Amino acid sequence: MLVAPSLLSADFLNLGKEVETICATTCDYLHIDVMDGHFVPNLTIGPLVVEKIAKIATKPLDIHLMTRNSEFFVKLFAPLKPAFLSVHIEEVCHLDRLIEEIKSQGIKAGVVLNPHTSLENLRYILPKIDLVLLMSVNPGFGGQKFIPYTLQKLRDLRILRDELNPQCLIEIDGGISAQNIVLLKENGADMVVAGSYIFGAKDYYEAVESLRI
Repeated sequence: MLVAPSLLSADFLNLGKEVETICATTCDYLHIDVMDGHFVPNLTIGPLVVEKIAKIATKPLDIHLMTRNSEFFVKLFAPLKPAFLSVHIEEVCHLDRLIEEIKSQGIKAGVVLNPHTSLENLRYILPKIDLVLLMSVNPGFGGQKFIPYTLQKLRDLRILRDELNPQCLIEIDGGISAQNIVLLKENGADMVVAGSYIFGAKDYYEAVESLRI
């Protein structure tokens, strides 16, 4: 299982130290939640802060845009060259064009689905993308409980992914812990985002390791 700790749950008063500490674990990516206060009811960090993070991070960035006007935000964050740049399917009018824009800059393109969003919306874009991120909580805040019906959605997505684009990764974000990681693995997840579970632990290394099954 690939693990992407979410910096949303890090200590922002000591962000540089937190980045260095989490990068010293066996995690695979750093997950960056960009929230605009419009698409979700919260504000987080912008490109100036992420640029500083990128300079000291020794793990690639996985940027999740929870924003309206995603085209604008893609232009802001693409120059930072993250490994993944993901946008919400619910918000983008011209998704095919935006995916092409992301990929043209050498960045892997991801599409995010909120808990209620149908997988059928993915059918025609799935062959062109590198990652599908399923939200297993309602986006906007850390520390929420995993929504149980995500497991059935994950199973259905695995079937669709295997049919249309077997190379595409399936990522899950929200309420991830050692208590549900086996179920997620068994039902098709390739990668998990964990925030409070990792950054709330006494030992970040052990917390990350508990998810790498």
